[in-house]
Amino acid sequence: MAVPDKIALSTSGAPRAIGPYSQGTVRDGWIYVSGQIPLTPNGDLVQGGIRAQTRQCMDNVRAVLKAAGADVRDLVKITVFAADIAQFSDINQAYADFFKGVVPPARSFVQAAALPRNVPVEIEAVACIKQ
Repeated sequence: MAVPDKIALSTSGAPRAIGPYSQGTVRDGWIYVSGQIPLTPNGDLVQGGIRAQTRQCMDNVRAVLKAAGADVRDLVKITVFAADIAQFSDINQAYADFFKGVVPPARSFVQAAALPRNVPVEIEAVACIKQ
């Protein structure tokens, strides 16, 4: 049985990849969104604190999902990486605000020793668009 090719996702609605990877990929109805850091689509670091930065990460995830014809209702799993676990409450509040009115996906929350560009938060996601 042949395995379907994976499709690389690319959108101007999220920052370009800062390394040799895709913003996301689709394979067999599954969407894998690469870790999104709090950069605007132009590549500028969001100011305004951890809540605004978390929201930007989630907005970037949404933009990559949209490039695959999906939205946040299709998310099944998110992993949040935080440079400082003491920011859990603020990250969690921004996350909860993002999912108001939507059943949130499963989630893991991990403290990381360091993140790209020394940002305080990075979020990756998995969604499914199988019919």
